[in-house]
Amino acid sequence: MGEYASSDAAAALARAQALGSTVREGGKWYVRYQVIYGLAAGLMVLSIGLLKHPYGVAVGGGIWCAAIAGLSVYAVRQPVARLGLGRRQTVMIVLWGLLHNAVLTPGMIWFRGVAAWWMVGAAVVALPGLIGGYLEARR
Repeated sequence: MGEYASSDAAAALARAQALGSTVREGGKWYVRYQVIYGLAAGLMVLSIGLLKHPYGVAVGGGIWCAAIAGLSVYAVRQPVARLGLGRRQTVMIVLWGLLHNAVLTPGMIWFRGVAAWWMVGAAVVALPGLIGGYLEARR
C-alpha cells in the first residue's frame, strides 16, 4: 500500500511540474501581445496628431482597428493564460484609456500639428503596453 501511494504522489508531482512548465512557456504570448498593443497605440496617436484631418483619424483608426482585431484573434488562439491575466489586461486598458484621453484631448484643442507634443504623447500612450510586456516577461 505504501509503494502504491508514493508512486501516485510521484506521478502527481511530475504532472504538476509538467503543467507548470506548459503554462510558463505558453504564457509568453502575452508579452508579445502587450508590446504590439503599446506600439499600435503609439502609432495611432502619431497618425492622429501629425497627419492632416481627416486622414490622421482615418489612418490612426485603421491601424488601431487592425491591431485590435489581430490581437484579439491571436489571444483567442492561445492554449493557456496565466492566473490573473484578466486583471492585468483590465489595468493595462484602463491606464491606456486615461493616458490616451490625456494626450488626445489637449492635443486636438491646443497642439494640432505640434510634432513635439505628439511624439511625446505617443510614447506616453505606448507605456502601459510596453511596461506591461516588460513586467510579464519578468514573471
